[in-house]
Amino acid sequence: MNGLVIIFALVTILAVFSTLSALKNKNALGIVFGIGTLGVIGWFTIMTVINSGYPGV
Repeated sequence: MNGLVIIFALVTILAVFSTLSALKNKNALGIVFGIGTLGVIGWFTIMTVINSGYPGV
């Protein structure tokens, strides 16, 4: 499950960049999907870190 934390974190970071890009381009649908993805996958990331812990080096 530790690899899942990394994948969720990467998707969350990409969602932040896509939301900022949609805001810059004034793309309403992109903003909605970006914020939705950020909220859902971001929440999964936080809960997975709490449940499984951060992967060790």
